[in-house]
Amino acid sequence: MKKQVRVGIDVGGTFTDVVVVDHASREVISQLKVPTTHDATEGVALGIINAINRALSELSIDPEDVVFIAHSTTQATNALLEGDVAKVGIIGIGNGVEGLKAKIDTHIPAIELAPNRFLNAEHVFLSNRNLSETVLDTQLADFRRKGVEVVVTSEAFGVDNADNETHISDKARQLGFLATSGHEVSTLYGLRTRTRTAVINGAILPKMIHTATMTDACVKKSGITAPLMIMRSDGGVMSVEEVHRRPIMTMLSGPAAGIAGALMHERVSDGIFIEVGGTSADISVIRDGQPQTKAARVGGHRTYLNTLDVRTLAIAGGSMIREANGKIVDVGSRSAHIAGLHYACFQPAEIFENARLVHLRPTEKDADDYTAIETTSGKRFSLTPTCAANLLGIIPDTAFAKGNADAARLAFKPLADKIGKTVEEAAREVLDISCRKVAKQIDELIAEYHLDRDTVELIGGGGGAASLVLYTGELMKLPARLARKAEVISTIGVALAMVRDTVERNIVDPTPDDILAVRREAAEAVIKIGALPETVEVQMEVDTRRNLVRATAFGTTELKKDDSNAKIFTFQDCKASAARSMQTPAENVRLLGETGPLYVFGAERISKTFFGLFQSKQLAVRITDRTGVVRLQRNHAHVYATRIAEALPQLERVILDLTDFGDAGRSLPDIHLLVGARIINLSGLADLEQALALAATELENRAGDEHIVILAEDKK
Repeated sequence: MKKQVRVGIDVGGTFTDVVVVDHASREVISQLKVPTTHDATEGVALGIINAINRALSELSIDPEDVVFIAHSTTQATNALLEGDVAKVGIIGIGNGVEGLKAKIDTHIPAIELAPNRFLNAEHVFLSNRNLSETVLDTQLADFRRKGVEVVVTSEAFGVDNADNETHISDKARQLGFLATSGHEVSTLYGLRTRTRTAVINGAILPKMIHTATMTDACVKKSGITAPLMIMRSDGGVMSVEEVHRRPIMTMLSGPAAGIAGALMHERVSDGIFIEVGGTSADISVIRDGQPQTKAARVGGHRTYLNTLDVRTLAIAGGSMIREANGKIVDVGSRSAHIAGLHYACFQPAEIFENARLVHLRPTEKDADDYTAIETTSGKRFSLTPTCAANLLGIIPDTAFAKGNADAARLAFKPLADKIGKTVEEAAREVLDISCRKVAKQIDELIAEYHLDRDTVELIGGGGGAASLVLYTGELMKLPARLARKAEVISTIGVALAMVRDTVERNIVDPTPDDILAVRREAAEAVIKIGALPETVEVQMEVDTRRNLVRATAFGTTELKKDDSNAKIFTFQDCKASAARSMQTPAENVRLLGETGPLYVFGAERISKTFFGLFQSKQLAVRITDRTGVVRLQRNHAHVYATRIAEALPQLERVILDLTDFGDAGRSLPDIHLLVGARIINLSGLADLEQALALAATELENRAGDEHIVILAEDKK
């Protein structure tokens, strides 16, 4: 049987990384790196196709055996940072009293993309009662005279009726413009933010369409028949056709790829993912198997683009050490790469005999207290956290950052002598300064997302992960580990990512029918951008405070793989995995229910309050699959095992029993349904009818005698 593969490509500023993953086992079978071809006629597409052809040739794999291919790109982000954008013309639409406000809200002031680089848009406002062909022809002709390349149309309440926006966009395209509109980028109310998002989307349309089209053509020319997918900012992928409509969705897709790798390759359910490169570290939260997102800002202005909530720190494996007056004053923010220096720990040890400490400015704008080690031959090398971690023996032998400890020791000696410490003390001080920056950000995320420190795990990805993540875990007394193939975890994430889309609607007091309608819309949206209908799942969220209904749908471009090649653990192994997660002996853990692919384990914990005078029992729960991976964890939960036929009445009783009636009103318990291999999240819904309607939809067409488990957590 011929091997089917998935190909992931991560296009970076200097190199393009490629991984080939076995479709059946999900194991990496090849990884390689080629130069990114910015200056080629085909642009970065040439580097992508060179890498693909080389990988397939080395593995003797036919192009038709590629069942999935995707790439991440920094092009949208770079275009905005560099001000490399198209000129946009806005046609605002409205009428009457509301039209006065709409005229103001559709006029978007200049957006500063970078120092002295602005996104400026021409603006005109038309009454929706006067949109004749003559008026439109005149306005579009005026735009053409002013050099407008992309037309943005935005109407008050255009998300409810998009006919005018669609008509003007179609008209503009017929006349040779590129076009986008408010309802295409967001279905939320808020005309000013929606228009601003559409303007940014329009500004990068020409460049992104050109690159996506060129890359798609190169992939097809290679003989690969699988559709090319592009990484989104929320950790999913979308089709090339969707890039033509919403290129803004590819912003920040680099960090998103790392998160996708943590989810799909490492199968992290709850943790903090830290991707460490040479210059910076990206830190983000995964909770209940989902990355946390937020509204992106461009030039300080809010948009309706949801991106992963990634906190970027200017500290990494290659950060340079700063010394003044016999003290280490900081580590970073400049890196060895910026200064054009190699790491000392990757050199032969003997070259650092009789080396000396020197100071320099990595760039003209920097202070002169950055350090380097100069050898007797006059060559300079950088001391970095990676060097310090190698010196202290922290980095595992198999890690990408493993270097020469003897070289690090000799190179650190001039710095240690200058500050009056041993080389070990100097190296530990460097890691203390570096990792406390990471720890501070992690503490803030734990507090912000109300994470339980007893269940938080640190997972490191990126080439510099071993330099910082393990030591940070030691400082914080939190479990920490490196992802498998950490140095290419982002590229693996691209190869394994799922098609994803989100639909949001502003609805006051949504009925069950309203929620089901948004759910259907999300399913249709994700199918439209490449997912097979039979693979689609939808997660719902209702935010009563903001009158927001959000549906996130995800699926795959190919039928789900046969998991027969996955390593299946014994029941006792799965139980031991749950026990480790709960930090309790395996004999304290008992099976509370199962669905076939999933086990539900629990253990009682004693919680003491008021100086130990009172105590209460809590049930800690861990859900594992048959490979021993913890898929969901709760430290205070209720578990009910039943069958599909009795599930809805049982669910109703559970919700009624655990609903909290407090000063803030009624608060439903958080609910998860375990059916087969699926964990269906019904948390965050506003009332019983909504929960029952969604549950009924999820359970329809399933056999009445099938096992199901209800997991509930009250909010008292």
